[in-house]
Amino acid sequence: MTTGAILEGIALSCDAKHDLTVSLGPFTGRIPREEAALGIAEGETRDIAILSRVGKPVCFTVEGLEGQDGRLVPLLSRRRAQQMALEHMLAHWRPGQIIPAVVTHLEPFGAFVDIGCGVVSLIGIENISVARIPHPQARFSVGDAIYAVVQDLDLTHRRIYLTHKELLGTWQENAGQFHAGMTVPGVVRGMKEYGAFVELTPNLSGLAEHSPLLQEGGRVSVYIKAILPERMKIKLLVIDALPPLSTPEPLRYFLTQGRIDKWKYAPPGCRKVGMESIFSD
Repeated sequence: MTTGAILEGIALSCDAKHDLTVSLGPFTGRIPREEAALGIAEGETRDIAILSRVGKPVCFTVEGLEGQDGRLVPLLSRRRAQQMALEHMLAHWRPGQIIPAVVTHLEPFGAFVDIGCGVVSLIGIENISVARIPHPQARFSVGDAIYAVVQDLDLTHRRIYLTHKELLGTWQENAGQFHAGMTVPGVVRGMKEYGAFVELTPNLSGLAEHSPLLQEGGRVSVYIKAILPERMKIKLLVIDALPPLSTPEPLRYFLTQGRIDKWKYAPPGCRKVGMESIFSD
């Protein structure tokens, strides 16, 4: 309490007033509802942000001590710990910085992640990977420990924006794992009149000729006919249908630390411009 240190304990329960009880060494502390999350007191955060913490670790500071039925009960604040963490992030983080995060919630438009002390940010679905997906659950599961890149810092509204696709490799880095003549598994991500795009990795897709085995979101095995870096194309032939996976495959990160100034997806000498990400202060 004297030093303002940020501690961590397990939220044991949430009472009818939405106060949290938290394990704190030999004590059981209390986090009042208004102190349980940033934005609760202002009505900007829903109470589900409190209820969903039961049984999980929470960060907090010790704000005071009170007696209750002959017991000493520490009064705690998760909101203050989040404020301290957010102020540090806004002051010291820069666009392009790679950070660890934990997936907390998935919505059709993106993945919410904890970036420290319960501070939550959003990775929009368009920034999760190069290959388009119908829902973030195609890449993530709640509880996954992942990496993300700071896309921008909004000091006025105290928000941190994230991206993710830049960590999953360029076209060349991904295509380097394959060669013509290989047969590999993939996922159908787009049906077109001229064929179907089959995802080989989250940041790499090839074009397959039409086949009765193709259906949106289905897994198939494909034969790699050709890899054309100058056109950023991979030609595929569908071999067989495969059973679906129960959970997303583990992600392969090409970068997990440091800072990115510029990221270019297209390979050198490619006729297509391709996507680029430029991170500037």
